[in-house]
Amino acid sequence: MKIFITAIGTDSGKSLLSAILTEALEADYWKPIQAGLPGDTDYVKQLVSNKKSNFIPEAYVLNTPASPHYAAEVDGVKLSIVNFHLPETGNHLVIEGAGGALVPVNNEEFVIDLPQKWKIPVILVANLYLGSINHTLLTLNELQRRSIELKGIVFNGNANPSSESIILQHANAPCLLRINQEKEITKEVVRNYAKEILRNL
Repeated sequence: MKIFITAIGTDSGKSLLSAILTEALEADYWKPIQAGLPGDTDYVKQLVSNKKSNFIPEAYVLNTPASPHYAAEVDGVKLSIVNFHLPETGNHLVIEGAGGALVPVNNEEFVIDLPQKWKIPVILVANLYLGSINHTLLTLNELQRRSIELKGIVFNGNANPSSESIILQHANAPCLLRINQEKEITKEVVRNYAKEILRNL
């Protein structure tokens, strides 16, 4: 199984979900583009307990914590979707995108072009805030327009049943997990969520 993790925006919880999924599936993990340090690969690695997962080096590490298209410009790097290739692995693979689905890789291409190119399903992380219904439904519409398979939605943050209900009504996909506003993110917290999401995959 290969799964691409995207979100409705930056800092929505992609790395935490990636750690949870990597732990649940004992999968390999890969972040194709890292813009700014410290890197998300190190964060995920420190939250995963199993010994089977392999953490594949990023295709590009950019210095500026910004949209990949701008970070690449600053570093003098040319990013193009054609230059990204899925790593070879006999294991499950969790792939973490950069920022939200429509974050630009260059002037013409977007992060969401990667799962579309590879024809792999997406899990969408939606954190809940004022305006998140609009952002989530717009992202869902873009996934549908591109015929990208949506495996499910993960809600991150304090529960909001009204928001979650209307999003799921229009998503045509299940809620795979609800991540609470945890005081501290530890390996134990990740293991507990891993058991939960495994039941819903």
